[in-house]
Amino acid sequence: MPKPTDIHLLGAKLYLLPVETRVPLKFGAETLTHVLCARARVRVCDAQGNRADGWGETPLSVPWAWPSALSYDERQQAMNDFCGLLVRDWAAFAPSGHPLELGVAFCEDVLPNLLAQFNADRAGQEPMPWLAALICCSAFDQAVHDAYGNLHGVPVYQTYNADYMSQDLSAYLQPAEGADVTFAGKYPADFFAPEVPAKLPAWHLVGGKDLLDASELTGAEPDDGYPVLLPDWIARDGLTCLKVKLRGNDAEWDYDRMVQVGEISLRQDVLWLTADFNCTVTDPRYVTDILDKLKWAHPRIYQMILYVEQPFPYDLEENQIDVHSVSARQPLFMDESAHDWHLVRLGRKLGWTGVALKTCKTQSGALLTMCWAKAHGMTLMVQDLTNPMLAQVPHVLLAAHAGTILGVETNAMQFYPDASLPEEKVHPGLYRRREGCVDLRSLSGAGFGYRLDEIERDLPELAHAAGDID
Repeated sequence: MPKPTDIHLLGAKLYLLPVETRVPLKFGAETLTHVLCARARVRVCDAQGNRADGWGETPLSVPWAWPSALSYDERQQAMNDFCGLLVRDWAAFAPSGHPLELGVAFCEDVLPNLLAQFNADRAGQEPMPWLAALICCSAFDQAVHDAYGNLHGVPVYQTYNADYMSQDLSAYLQPAEGADVTFAGKYPADFFAPEVPAKLPAWHLVGGKDLLDASELTGAEPDDGYPVLLPDWIARDGLTCLKVKLRGNDAEWDYDRMVQVGEISLRQDVLWLTADFNCTVTDPRYVTDILDKLKWAHPRIYQMILYVEQPFPYDLEENQIDVHSVSARQPLFMDESAHDWHLVRLGRKLGWTGVALKTCKTQSGALLTMCWAKAHGMTLMVQDLTNPMLAQVPHVLLAAHAGTILGVETNAMQFYPDASLPEEKVHPGLYRRREGCVDLRSLSGAGFGYRLDEIERDLPELAHAAGDID
């Protein structure tokens, strides 16, 4: 049944904000030195004619979304062009409902056809993958959630329940075969953490090109007041959690990297590590051999590993690798391959034990994946896409409400801290890690609690606009 709180879209706008990295960020075989952030604004209306705007943002992280031999610029331009099409289609999207209902409907009914037509129009060129399309879509989906909260004058996380939603989770989710799970009468709020923390432990990313000690300095490092060496980051921010990027195709390098970072961690009272193999592994023995070697040669470092992240290829359906041998040693988390709850269901069957949520796969999709995973006893993490500016806010809110295995990954302050200076003035605890944590207490008000009217940011020239929006 429709609710009087339901909304429909009136219009959409898109801004593209360029950001340069202060140090390179390695993704698998590629290195990121700059990125465009897509910032979307939407206008919504309810049946009574009340209107509100909302905002969403995500980095269009080309190497992560679309690993390829194509040039960075070709892939970036394709994602930019696709964002322009999304402005048009979100503005023209006719259904009414709660933002989760609208987000799911758009991703199921509009996005696949839009991507198929986009790739057909680029005949002869490498097709843009679904993950890249989801990233482009996520800024608009977030904006609809924000607008809904703004229209009703409440934080959007207070609307994921029966008071606002017309359908329970059984309309979207199906239990795994044989699981004693039901989604009837359940809503996302039923799966939120019982107490939402005001602070979250922050995971620092140790990239493949990050410097570990002074012997690696070349003199070309930035002199901008921010740390360069890992020990200095740990000391300045009080870090206790490190995510280690590995190659996944060079076992000796990966093992040595874990040992080097582990030894620094032991000296500086870091408590936890994760190992991220960047989707480049095809044989589970690659991972188990490294883990077993660590366990015997460096047991304290092995014990610090909280989980292992996405060693195996993105396309889970095409690469149905039995990974029970890895998860028997350490918790094993899906990331890039966990596009939605359907793939998480498949991953659980193959032996994955946890899910790394990302708001860049849409707020709507992340919420449904969270509910499915928690209902089936899987552990959660919320991983970063190096989220600066507004993108940081939905990201940390998801982690706070989802109840992760431990804190949230957050690394934009490592790779482009100055990009978020206007937002940092309003939310100082979100863009600088202190005592190993980020602090959410500055977020307040309706929607995502951005407090946009206090953030002094000049937006670039409008990239695209459609529909009834100023």
